[in-house]
Amino acid sequence: MSGVVLTGHGGFDKLEFRTDLPVPQPAKGEVLIRVAASAINNTDINTRIGWYSKAVRESTAEGGTSEDDDASWTGEALHFPRIQGADCCGHIVAVGEGVDPARIGERVIVKNLLHSYVTGPFACWTFGSECDGGFAQYAKAPAAETYAVNCDWTDAELASMPCAWSTAEGMLHRAGVKAGETVLITGASGGVGSAAVQLARRRGATVIGISSKAKADQVLALGASRVVARGANLVAELGADSVDVVIDIAAGPGFPELPEVLKRGGRYAVAGAIAGPIVELDVRNLYLKDLTFFGCTYYDDVVFENLVSYIERGEIRPNVGATYPLERIVEAQQEFLSKNTGGKIVLIIPQTL
Repeated sequence: MSGVVLTGHGGFDKLEFRTDLPVPQPAKGEVLIRVAASAINNTDINTRIGWYSKAVRESTAEGGTSEDDDASWTGEALHFPRIQGADCCGHIVAVGEGVDPARIGERVIVKNLLHSYVTGPFACWTFGSECDGGFAQYAKAPAAETYAVNCDWTDAELASMPCAWSTAEGMLHRAGVKAGETVLITGASGGVGSAAVQLARRRGATVIGISSKAKADQVLALGASRVVARGANLVAELGADSVDVVIDIAAGPGFPELPEVLKRGGRYAVAGAIAGPIVELDVRNLYLKDLTFFGCTYYDDVVFENLVSYIERGEIRPNVGATYPLERIVEAQQEFLSKNTGGKIVLIIPQTL
């Protein structure tokens, strides 16, 4: 089969498009998927460059890299070569022992955080990190974490959902966002941010997005009531103690203002640090305002199950910014890093060699 192999931590040269890869064989409890599309996510790039290492202090875009053993999101050394791709949309073409053959033919997406291979509190694998993922013509996954989805979306649209949307929904779930609350979302034009805008609106919250001025109209169209330009003084724009919840994907130099704009008893949820992982926190804001902070990676199964139900009921819509063929993955990641394109960037997987 054809696919893209990551040969180690480093630059784009570590990505190799090949046409001679073996087709994976589904083991007991697994299914084999003919992949139609897989989206680009920060975690793919962060893993490639080794950004998760504690030695890296720069933003993803600044290219902080590491080849240390702690350069994966788990802090444990990765095994190479690895087929990345946290997102997977396709059709089941074969099943392993113990899986109902009637599932063959289902159009599916794979839950990006897998619980089937590990046990323990907050234990999970990332599809495309601890096991091979969706950047290939075929991928295998646990049957229990491969979900049939009935909708009229394109493959690119459906592939844009698993990683970004489950991350966003997981943050809102952990923070307990409710109708009538005001939610501030950083990186609101990106994959996770744009998903969070729609999902927060779905819950009945008032959404304020932070994005570039060029993408403000996109964010408003997704359901935000207001957009604040990235880099603006949030306290001056919104006022201190003005929002109930912050959904943060960025961190970086703008972080110190986020606790300032939270109301007393407010909640802060974070699932990314694309603007930089090292921030300055005035701890007095944290304890004197009785704030609650949530670090969000792991999510309960109900988060993904709910996401599938939202799709099937037509309560959300995808935001695909661009598509590329799989063999142009380097161009796709360069465009992703440029932040010129709002929404998801999706790779279309060829069905023939």
